[in-house]
Amino acid sequence: MRAKSFTYAIGDVHGSLGLLRALIKRCRKHARGGATTLVFLGDYIDRGPDSAGVISFIMELQSELRERLIALKGNHEAMVVDVVDGEVEAEFWLSQGGAQTLRSYGVTSADALPRAHIKWLRSLRTSYDDGRRFFVHAGTNPDKPLTAQSEHDLIWIREPFLSDPRDHGRLIVHGHTPLKPAVPDLRNNRLNIDTGAVYGGALTAAVFNDAEIKPIAFLQAD
Repeated sequence: MRAKSFTYAIGDVHGSLGLLRALIKRCRKHARGGATTLVFLGDYIDRGPDSAGVISFIMELQSELRERLIALKGNHEAMVVDVVDGEVEAEFWLSQGGAQTLRSYGVTSADALPRAHIKWLRSLRTSYDDGRRFFVHAGTNPDKPLTAQSEHDLIWIREPFLSDPRDHGRLIVHGHTPLKPAVPDLRNNRLNIDTGAVYGGALTAAVFNDAEIKPIAFLQAD
């Protein structure tokens, strides 16, 4: 009998290393030795206490899982890279949780962040399409096909995406907009799994298999 395979999509971490470690343990226990793919939806850094630890942990997982770990770019990753490149004023990023990120690294400016981590942040892709689901940080512009989305929309959009009921051709799996209470928001055309880990909510993983389009389960650490 062929071993089961699962995809675990993980919402916004925001420096919550303890929750991330606990959630990965739950994912591995759930998989029971089956093939596991992890899809991180972005926003690993800022606001929470240990952005440095989160990046190091995900990079270590990636070295183990290789192509079975997909790390997507969130708007917070884009912001810090833009600060390093001089495209955005540092004050804006700092006001959005960047100050906590610098503190976790023990540095006082984005230019002092480890080069290996900045290189990794630059390498992040903006979407992942598995043929049934379209994984992305924020969402998609419903007036454009999935193949014509802008990076800005993929990592920043809220409206008109959140209120649009149209079929996008895939189930859009996203984060970016924190939910209260900490319950995933599953609709016919999209799934939001940002359950506000950094705001006292839960860190959520949506579990997918090869037979169903929609998630078969949710795992949480809180």
